[in-house]
Formats: sequence, C-alpha cells, structure tokens
Amino acid sequence: MPIRIRLTLWYTALLAAILFILSLSVYSFLYRALLQEIDNTIHSHADGVVALFNEENDPLTVLISGRARIPAIDVFATQVYVQIRGRDGRVVQRSANLGEFTLPGSEEAFRASLAGRPMTYETREGGRHIRIYSAPIRLSSGQIIGVVEVGQSMEGLDATLRTLRLSLLIGSIAGLLLAALGGAFLARTALRPVDEITRTARQIAAGHGPEELGRRLQIRQPNDEVGRLASTFNEMLERLEHLFQMQQRLVADVSHELRTPLTTLRGNLDLLRRGAIDDPQMREEALAAMEAEVNRMSRMLSDLLLLAQADAGVQLQLKPVELDTLLLEVYRQALVMAGDRVKVHLGHEDQALVMGDADRLRQLLLNLVDNAIKYTPPGGEVTLSLAREPGWVRVTVADTGIGIAPEDLPHIFERFYRADKARSRAMGGTGLGLSIVQWIAQAHGGQITVESRPGEGSKFTLWLPAHSTRSSSTAS
Repeated sequence: MPIRIRLTLWYTALLAAILFILSLSVYSFLYRALLQEIDNTIHSHADGVVALFNEENDPLTVLISGRARIPAIDVFATQVYVQIRGRDGRVVQRSANLGEFTLPGSEEAFRASLAGRPMTYETREGGRHIRIYSAPIRLSSGQIIGVVEVGQSMEGLDATLRTLRLSLLIGSIAGLLLAALGGAFLARTALRPVDEITRTARQIAAGHGPEELGRRLQIRQPNDEVGRLASTFNEMLERLEHLFQMQQRLVADVSHELRTPLTTLRGNLDLLRRGAIDDPQMREEALAAMEAEVNRMSRMLSDLLLLAQADAGVQLQLKPVELDTLLLEVYRQALVMAGDRVKVHLGHEDQALVMGDADRLRQLLLNLVDNAIKYTPPGGEVTLSLAREPGWVRVTVADTGIGIAPEDLPHIFERFYRADKARSRAMGGTGLGLSIVQWIAQAHGGQITVESRPGEGSKFTLWLPAHSTRSSSTAS
C-alpha cells in the first residue's frame, strides 16, 4: 500500500477518533446541562408548591377534606405538571394542565418521599416521556402528611438531542471526508519530491551513459525532511558521478601507462627478431630496456593493488614504532639512492614513538625521499628531520628541487596525476606514489601537507599522532 494512502488512512482514523471523543463529550455535556435545567425547574416548582401549600392550607384540614389549594396554573410552564398524593397514595389534587391524565407514580419514589427522601425518576407512558420529582409535604412540626409530584415533559430535550446527534453525525462524516481529501492532497504534495527521487533513480538505473549521473533534483523546501532527503540524494549522485569519472580516468590512465611500456617491449622484440639478437651490444640494450619496462609495469601493478586494498577498507596492523630509528634507516637508504648526484642530510631528530605499521611508514618515507631525489637537480640537497609537537610527531622531507606550480598543488595526491608528465614518465614514475603516501598517512590517523615554490624546492610534512610509552605499557 502506498505511503500516501497509509498516511491518509492513519490521519483520517485519528481524526475520526478525535471527532468521536469530541462529539461524545459535547453530547454528554449538553445532555447533562439540559437535564440539570429540567431538574432545577421541577425542584423549584416543587419547593414553591410545598411552600405555598403550607402558607395557604392547614395540612390536616386538606387531608380530611380531600382537597388542597394548588398555586395558579400560570405559575408553571406549559409542560410542567403538578399533583399531590396523600399518605395512602391517592391523588388529592393535580394541576389543570394534566387534564384527565395522572402522573405515573413510582412506588419506590413514593415510599422514599414518605420517608423524607426526595427522588427523581423518568417514566414513559401513553407515548409521553416525563421526568418526575417526588418530594414530601411536611407540617411545621416536621410530620410528613403527603407527597407532591412535579413532572416535566422530556420531549423538548429528546428533540434537541436527536437534532444534536444528527448534526454531529453529519458534521463528523463531512469533516472526515474533507479531512481525507485534504490529507490525500497534502500527502501527495509532501511526497511529490519522493516520487521525483524515485523517477530520477529509475532513469539513472535505466540509463546507459555517464550523463545520467549528472541529473539533479530540484529542491523546493531545503529545510524540511523531504528537502534534506533530496539534498542527500543529490550529494550521493555527485559522489557517484565523481567516482565514475575517477574510474573512467583510472581506466584511461592505466591504459595510457601500459601503452608506453608495451610499445617499448614490442619494438625491442621486433628489433631482436630482425637480427639484433645476434649483436651482443644491441641485444643487451634491448633486454635492458625490456627489463626496465617490465619492472615499471610491475611497480605500477603493485601500487594499484595496494590502492585497491585501501579502497576496500583494509585495516593496517598498528604496533608501537620508534619513528626516529625508522627515519635513520630511511636516511641510510636515501644515501644509496642519491649517490653523488644529490646531498642527503639528516636534520633535527627527536626520539618519537607512534602506533603504526613499520613497513607502510617506511614505504611512505621512501616514496617522499624518492620524489625529492628525482626532482632535485645535481648538487641539490634533501633534508630529513623529525620533531615532536604536543600530541603529534612531525616528519619533514625537504628538497631544493624544481618545486611544484601553485595550480598543481591541489591535485598532486590524485592518482596518475603528474605536474610534468613527460619528465615523470622518463624518470620511471607511475603517478601513484603520492596517492599511496596520502592513504598511509590517513590510515595512521595522520595527514600529509606540502609547501612548494617553483624553482626553490618543496617540503612535505607528515603528521602522526604521538604515542607515549606510558600509554603503551598500560595498553599491554
């Protein structure tokens, strides 16, 4: 069942329950108010009859003679009837508006009145619905010598209640119909963006091109729940579009990166096939070129596998690592990598302990050092340093190389991005080194920052959370 129908049904059912309770309350309140008004009328008339009876009649004489004086008929309303009974239950007198009709008596009420307890009751007789109040007639000495019965027709009350019931029923039904129509309209209006989301999602799912991911929802009310849902959906589409573009670019970059070494391999194979294999010098040159390209493809595939593991959410096994010792090992390896072309220095070095994967941290630092050496001209310098900051450990790899242009800085950590594509490829780079560096830093809860000026050099800074020996011993 659609949500709009369920919302309409729930809303209508809730409104029906509220209207029922409200109608019942109104009906009950009005019934009690009208009944109280009738009771007040018949009680006051009964009190008036008893008072006037005592003023104008001697109770003993009335009972002996069998006649009593009743207040003038115009004192009462048309529908108010009065009759007086003796102790034997015989009607002594009744009001003229009763005619030949006698108020139906209640044996229980008559006995209660003789016992001094007034009583009210209702009766239906001869098609008449009458409410009767029975009260004792007392002498001045307190002796009860008879009963006065005052009744009023309930036809007016019954007619009023019938009209009220009909009005409440018609009003409730009309209100429910209007509420159902209005609720359905409001639900449809409120859920229209959800339908748009559904249609957009289906169109994207049925589409066959990347342009479908460029579709966006129009947000009319950005601050309500549906507006936030639409905003989230647009953000998801934007994310999917970005990932799809990255995937396309990755496939294109990998294809491009593989084309060069494969072309080199094919060319050298053709060269060997045409007779170079018989020339020792040409054979060695061709085999060396082929080995270099195979090694380059192997490095690129290894880097791609590592990044694929990173995308899959592979967690590193973090253990306490003495970063100063690790940096010293990287420094020694950097001396071998640089040879006599670039000078490598070990700058300020504090003792520092971090939680990390020693192999991945070594790979990160070697990638930074390798880039620094490659892009630093002969005679330049590369400096490694380590310092402790409050709560952090800072490792810096600085060089005096060619630097990075400002427009390239925001993109250097993207996969296969090269500021100088020809120079990078000639140096054997895959364009994945800095992407791996950033992933390793983030996997350790840290970050990598870079400062660079063209012609002056670059400085890459690794920030890692510090790990104290005290917390290490406590954890162990």
